[in-house]
Amino acid sequence: MHFSRRILQIKPSATLSINAKAAELKAQGQEVISLAAGEPDFHPPRHVLQAVKEAVDAGFVRYTPVPGLPELRQAIAGASSTQYGQDITPNMTIATNGGKQGLYNLFQCLLDPQDEVLIPAPYWVSYPDMVTLAQGTPVFIPSSPDNGFRITPADLQAHLTDKTRILVLNTPSNPTGSHYSQAELDDLILWAVKNDVFVISDEIYDQLVYPPAQPASAGQWLTRHPEHIAVCNGLSKTFAMTGWRMGYVISHQDLITKLSTLQGQSTSNVCVLVQKAAEAALLGPTDFLQHHRDIFQKRRDMTLEHISSWPGVKCPKPDGAFYLFPRMDGVYTQDIPDSTALCTYLLEKAQVALVPGVAFGDDRCLRISYALDEATLIKALERIKAALATLSA
Repeated sequence: MHFSRRILQIKPSATLSINAKAAELKAQGQEVISLAAGEPDFHPPRHVLQAVKEAVDAGFVRYTPVPGLPELRQAIAGASSTQYGQDITPNMTIATNGGKQGLYNLFQCLLDPQDEVLIPAPYWVSYPDMVTLAQGTPVFIPSSPDNGFRITPADLQAHLTDKTRILVLNTPSNPTGSHYSQAELDDLILWAVKNDVFVISDEIYDQLVYPPAQPASAGQWLTRHPEHIAVCNGLSKTFAMTGWRMGYVISHQDLITKLSTLQGQSTSNVCVLVQKAAEAALLGPTDFLQHHRDIFQKRRDMTLEHISSWPGVKCPKPDGAFYLFPRMDGVYTQDIPDSTALCTYLLEKAQVALVPGVAFGDDRCLRISYALDEATLIKALERIKAALATLSA
């Protein structure tokens, strides 16, 4: 069978591959614990669930406008205006099938062949492949655990060329949990604006920031430089609505029109029931968020304490999301020389699924998700420690 060059360039998602392997072992009767999935273990708020039931009873079963129901776009605009302190209008918004589709569509609408996209590393696994699918060229900006996996304008300047078109920012970060202060983020955006580089800011974890750190957003630049900014967000992490696939993009209305044109030729509208749920989520109470943040922060601190007892392993303390990205190359051996081999060893020896750092652009590290209950998390961490001890022996 003949396949396109396009699809042959694309790698399967490492996260999904690890989850599939873990599921296979579970099917064989093994007690596998997965720390691989980026999925909150909470339920969506009751008022969101109720909104779906009411939408079904009200007969919301038809196609909607591609960019979303007018009332949903108004809800996105209203919530964003309050959050960013900006005047966001509904025509600056589009509802997408998850934040992932929003990102994918942006690259498709903004890139020409060989345009370069600056991607700070470590990075979310899908950014490079999305850029490649749009015939762009990913350019990676390395960072270090020593500076909390953050980059500076000087790092960006060192990689600027006449082909640089887009800068991707993600704060808090998947996979590291690192987070920029508003001042640090503003410096990066100001560099981009001065150099006529478009900023795509992936803010899917924006509500999962832990004190003393404070939330930061590119949204504050939307009305100052709308032709240079797009904010991608969604409800998966904040409202624990991962399987609902509800995302959105906020940007200049001309870009939103192009995104809608592209989406109209691919998926068309987001599921109408999900749109009604999203409207309820954005307009409803968010007092549950503080409780979720407190739980995640407690799990983060507990996991860091466990990791600190692993010989040869170092891990910076992140300010957001629900991931840790420990540096593990201190435990590599001749037989286990990289992050993929170590993840395979830990899955087989400890029955714990993790994601290799190479998938995120740093083969020295592994990604640990602490988005599961404390008892299970402790069990997994103790298994990893025992397996590492066997490895060093």
